[in-house]
Amino acid sequence: KSSRGDFVFSADRLIRLVVEEGLNQLPYTECTVTTPTGRWEITPPPGEAMEQGLRDCCRSIRIGKILIQSDEETQRAKVYYAKFPPDIYRRKVLLMYPILSTGNTVIEAVKVLVEHGVQPSVIILLSLFSTPHGAKSIIQEFPEITILTTEVHPVAPTHFGQKYFGTD
Repeated sequence: KSSRGDFVFSADRLIRLVVEEGLNQLPYTECTVTTPTGRWEITPPPGEAMEQGLRDCCRSIRIGKILIQSDEETQRAKVYYAKFPPDIYRRKVLLMYPILSTGNTVIEAVKVLVEHGVQPSVIILLSLFSTPHGAKSIIQEFPEITILTTEVHPVAPTHFGQKYFGTD
């Protein structure tokens, strides 16, 4: 019932939190940086709406795309497009999917990643809202995957995209 502006502000904050935690899960190497003003010891931390949140945190990150549409009647997910960095099989993968309801779409996305050589154990799913059913479905299919979400609730907000992008 909030205004679109308040909704987008709150959604962007949640996106930023889950993206930052996802980035904290990535491996890192300690390094020393020398700047003109002195020497600093730096220890880095180990969907379209979520992509901007990721770019806000990490500008040079490599991003791939998967377009999957679910049939409203059958709930079956179909892959329409997939494009990844050529060396994706050597990377940790942050899979961003804001609303995890049934888990079907994410399962298809993980299957596409596996077809490109990605091991499920290096995939970190970043989600804003998840149903227990959706999370269980993914874990049953891919027990090695890591899921980060802000909330697990039996009812997922199905209007998120419409409200966020102003198409409601």
